[in-house]
Parts: sequence; C-alpha cells; structure tokens
Amino acid sequence: MKRLSLDATDIRILSAVQRNGQLSKTKLAEICNISPTPCWARLDRLKAAGYIKGYNAEIALDRISDFTQVIVTVSLTHHRKADFDRFEAFIKNLDEVTDCIATGGGMDYVMDVVCPSLASFQTLMESFLAADLGIDRYMTYIATRRVKSTQPNLAKLAATNEK
Repeated sequence: MKRLSLDATDIRILSAVQRNGQLSKTKLAEICNISPTPCWARLDRLKAAGYIKGYNAEIALDRISDFTQVIVTVSLTHHRKADFDRFEAFIKNLDEVTDCIATGGGMDYVMDVVCPSLASFQTLMESFLAADLGIDRYMTYIATRRVKSTQPNLAKLAATNEK
C-alpha cells in the first residue's frame, strides 16, 4: 500500500481518533481545528490508506471477572523461518495470548497472556510444550498491577521522523 505524506492536520486527526475512538464529524473537526467536511475527507483518506486499523473499546476486565495476567518470554531452540512460522501460527489461534511481539536479543518473543486462573495458565503452557514448537526455554512473570498502558504520542513520533 502506498504511503501517504502526512501533515500536521493528519497527525491531529489520527491522534484524536487514537485517544477517543470514533467521533462525530463535528466533534472530530472541533478537536482538530478544521471544518467538518475537509476533516471527514481527510479521515476517509487516512482510513483508505490503512493508517486506521480499527476502533476498540478499553474494557475494565477486573469489573467482569477475576483473571490472571502473565508476561511470558520465549526462546526457541532453532531460528529458522519455519520455526518462527510454526510458533506464530500456534499462538495466533489462542485467545489467551492477547499480545505478542517478536524481539531481537536474548528472547525471541514476549507475550501477554490472560487466563481465568493460574491453573488454566499452567494448562496453556503445557499445551505449548506438548505442541512441539521447539521452545528452548520460557520465563513467566505474574502481572500484579498495570502501571501504564497507552498508545505512543503520534505528534512526537512524526516530528522525530521529520528531522
């Protein structure tokens, strides 16, 4: 997909949508300090170009259920493309793995895992090992509380890229 050249107004629109989700045409235009019709046209252009991948609500999980959140680092035995593909295909089908990033350095993956209990987490990890994914080692870190969870500041990122 062709990359658009983004100006300060595009960044303001993306930042507003990132912070607030879907907004009315009038409210988005007000936040971005431009008139509604051009604002909506820019938003449509940004969507069409793939800059907006979707809209989500931040749900207060602790109000719904008790749960266990675990950060898991994984190192694979071998580092061939087929090994990475097999591991990634496996985790993409697991609802419990809510986030996973591939990393360079000592570990190959860092995952955020949410399960109803510690016992269910242990069962999940046993399924990882039984699936013969070539896991050399993994480390688990029980999350005790969320200190910060935000999206990056788009204006700062865009300004850094302009230098």
